[in-house]
Amino acid sequence: MRPEPSPTPEQSTHGVGPWPGTPDAWPHDERYDPDLLAHGDTRNVIDRYRYWRMEAIVAELDAHRHPFHVAIENWQHDMNIGSIVRSANAFLTHTVHIVGRRRWNKRGAMVTDRYQHVVHHDTIADLVAWARGESIPVIAVDNVPGSVLIETFDLPERCVLLFGQEGPGLSPEAIEAADAIVEIAQFGSTRSINASAAAAIAMHAWVVQHAALPAGGVGPA
Repeated sequence: MRPEPSPTPEQSTHGVGPWPGTPDAWPHDERYDPDLLAHGDTRNVIDRYRYWRMEAIVAELDAHRHPFHVAIENWQHDMNIGSIVRSANAFLTHTVHIVGRRRWNKRGAMVTDRYQHVVHHDTIADLVAWARGESIPVIAVDNVPGSVLIETFDLPERCVLLFGQEGPGLSPEAIEAADAIVEIAQFGSTRSINASAAAAIAMHAWVVQHAALPAGGVGPA
């Protein structure tokens, strides 16, 4: 038996045109952008935020952000960071922390970095010092000796999910500094999962354990 479809599915996946009618019929709400109302909105946002100013969307997201963070090491200009930022936005992550090189390829973010808080730390020690100051445990995600399955692990509600580079994985410094190390259960022949895919799985694991799921809609109530 097929499940019932969401009562509020996304309708405008390719954007929307100008708001119908003359300007006097447009919404008189400071959240709306007059330029978008006049010319249409083709941004990568859900229907709830169509025609809204970017600042208004960020403010609305800030009021509902989840208390977990995501961190990614960036020693070799990792191409996965953009995709991780996009997933972080989708799961309403509090903040993305980039450790190492300041520059990263934003193409994979699909402009979601405009709505997602992204901060930089020069070293793992800097990230850990920040986390300790905020009393937030660091949960490393990698399939290394001593790791436990994320599917069986009770993720703290407030935590930092820390990921390593594509290929080498987490640095020794990151593994040593972590409060816990988890891995994603795998069943095939490949040794590892793509870093951005692993990050999305780990974020979703947090959501399954802690998030208040929408009652038939997308985005915060």
